[in-house]
Amino acid sequence: MATIDQQFVEYIVKTLVNNPDKVVVDREIDERGVLLSLSVDPEDVGRVIGKRGATAQSIRTLLRVLGTKNGARYNLKVVNTDEDEGFHGGRNNETRTNAEAVDDLRTDEEEGNAPLDGGETETELAEKTRAELADLDDLDI
Repeated sequence: MATIDQQFVEYIVKTLVNNPDKVVVDREIDERGVLLSLSVDPEDVGRVIGKRGATAQSIRTLLRVLGTKNGARYNLKVVNTDEDEGFHGGRNNETRTNAEAVDDLRTDEEEGNAPLDGGETETELAEKTRAELADLDDLDI
């Protein structure tokens, strides 16, 4: 049976995603508090993280409020357990960081392609995205 914190996160996330049936919240307790690991359909990861991590940050803030009420410290980790072999080179059901997922999306095409709509080349955009996702992985909220 899911605990109140798991139900809380599931409720919030299921309202945000296109595939609510694929939302899974695992719960672990250690010396640092309660760790909730959130798995969603790969198509919905961006919706859960939000622009510059704003949505994930908001969920963490709500969890902090719940933790204050319950006398617990909560941490939320968004994990990618994509089962589509084309996404990450055949490593099924492996927890990965966002930066690793972006690295696997790189293609072997020629670098320095024509500028995109924003004036950046694909390589520049990929590097910028990699840096932003690495920053999100380092957040300990």
